Parts: sequence; C-alpha cells; structure tokens
Amino acid sequence: MGPKNWSWLEFLGVEVNPVSHHERLISTLGGFLGILGILGISHYFLGPASLLIVASMGASAVLLFAVPHGALAQPWAVLGGHTVSALVGISCALLIPHELLAASLAVGLAIGAMYYLRCTHPPGGATALFAVVGGDTIHGLGYQYVLTPVMLNAMVLVLIAVLFNYPFPWRRYPAYLAYRHQEQQAKTEAEGYSPIAHADLVSALSQIDSFIDVTEHDLLKIYELATGGADQRHFPEDKIHLGHFYSNAKHGADWSVRQIVDASPSDDPEKDMLVYKVVAGLGRRSSGVQTRAEFAHWVVHEVIRDEENWKRVPLDE
Repeated sequence: MGPKNWSWLEFLGVEVNPVSHHERLISTLGGFLGILGILGISHYFLGPASLLIVASMGASAVLLFAVPHGALAQPWAVLGGHTVSALVGISCALLIPHELLAASLAVGLAIGAMYYLRCTHPPGGATALFAVVGGDTIHGLGYQYVLTPVMLNAMVLVLIAVLFNYPFPWRRYPAYLAYRHQEQQAKTEAEGYSPIAHADLVSALSQIDSFIDVTEHDLLKIYELATGGADQRHFPEDKIHLGHFYSNAKHGADWSVRQIVDASPSDDPEKDMLVYKVVAGLGRRSSGVQTRAEFAHWVVHEVIRDEENWKRVPLDE
C-alpha cells in the first residue's frame, strides 16, 4: 500500500491496530448476550417500544464488549452517563413544548452534565434524545423512564459485562480487575522501562485539554510495552561502578535500589562478578552476587540520594 493510500486511511481514522480473530469473536458473543439480557427487561416494561429503547444500550454494548478497558466503557460512565442523560432528556420533554428545541437541548445538556460528573458515555446522548422523541409511551412513563428501563437496563448490561469478561484475564471488566491481574503477574512482564510519575501523566493529559478514551493504567502499559523490556535493552555495563547506586525503576512493592559494594573484574563475562546490597525497596538489607551482565540486565538507571528521595542520574554524567 503506497504512502498516498496510507494518508487517506489516517485522514479517515481507519483502525489499523492488529486484533486477533479470537478477540473479535469474543466481543461478538458478548454483545449478543448483553443485548439478549436487556431485551427481556425492556420488553417487560415497554412492550412493543422495547426495540427502540435498546438502541442506546446497543451502542453501550459495543463499548463494554469490544473495548472493555476504555474509559468510556467503565461502570460509572455507563451507569452515570445513562442515568443523568435520561434525567435531562425526560426533563426537557416535560418542560419544553417545542420538540425540536427540547431534543436538541436534551443532547447538549446531557453532554455537559456527563462531562461535569465525569461519566462521559456517548450512548447517553441517544438515551437523552429518545426521552424526547420516543413518543407517548416514553412520555407517559415520566421520570419512571430514568429508573425503568434506563437504569435497570444499564445495570443488567454492566453485570453481564462483568460476568462475561471475567474468564478472560486480559479483558476483565471493569478495567480495575484486569490491572489487578496484571499486577499479580508482574514477575512475568517486561522490565527496564523508565517510569512515568502520576503527576507528570496527569499534567500531560491536561495539556491536551480534550477527553482521551484510554485509562491511565492502559497508557502506562502501552508505554511500558513500547519502550521495550530488559531483554531488548541493557544498562551499559561500563557505567556500573563500585560504590554507586542503581534502581530497577519498578512501581510499588517491586521497586528496589542496590549499591555495588565489591567487584571482581575479569575479561571473562562469566567471571566478571559484582557484589551488591539492597539499600531501599524490595529486599532491603539483603545482598547478592551477580555477573556484571546479569546486573546490567536488572538495572534501568543509576540513582543518587537526594535528601529523602532517590534521584535519577543521566547516563551522560
């Protein structure tokens, strides 16, 4: 494919990230089961109109089962987004006699309300709109529309998403469960990336000044995978010196700082040995012996003590 074609794909926003057929089939099955579950609830409360109210829930199903880790698909976004949108929509329907104006205001006000309540969920716009244009059946429900079917359907859909996605560790829902699984499997994951402080990440996102449909944890995971692990990049062995301190730059309980306390240099890599002691973090007050190559495999960067904190030392110093 030539550069010209590729530029058009980028312009149109065509998704090019590789996703396995297995993952696509799981999402398809999840969407089917999710809608099957809420169709029964909607039909019970609305009868023939149930197919119309499910329209916004169908859009939610796409998010919950196709992108379960997306910020727009998390439980608060789904439950809060649909609920506040339904509340705004039915209020506009009851208080504003002009349907076109009521419908337009319903969607606009729902977007603003979701933004301020931090529960932005695109299908909520359809929920607000349908409260106005859904006809006499919806209008007859009044504010009952907020509770049944909207809140009830949203709760059912979230529950199905939790149960359906749980057997798949890489896509457990809500995203928090997937992160917990990843933390438990941390010893098998790649090492050697430079960490991003939470404050720095928040600051960077605020400078974009637009809603980003990806969670902070996923951003960090993407960065970790993109920058490569210890198998792809080692700390320079000639930068490891006696008496200096080094860190693995891990997060949380896995973070550690070691000091080189003795060395036995050799031209043979198998005999070029280092003795270290752990001075902070995981394994503190313990010691060990490694080859220089093994130690370089563990190290991410050199550090120095700066009052109560450890400060990274650039490699060119």
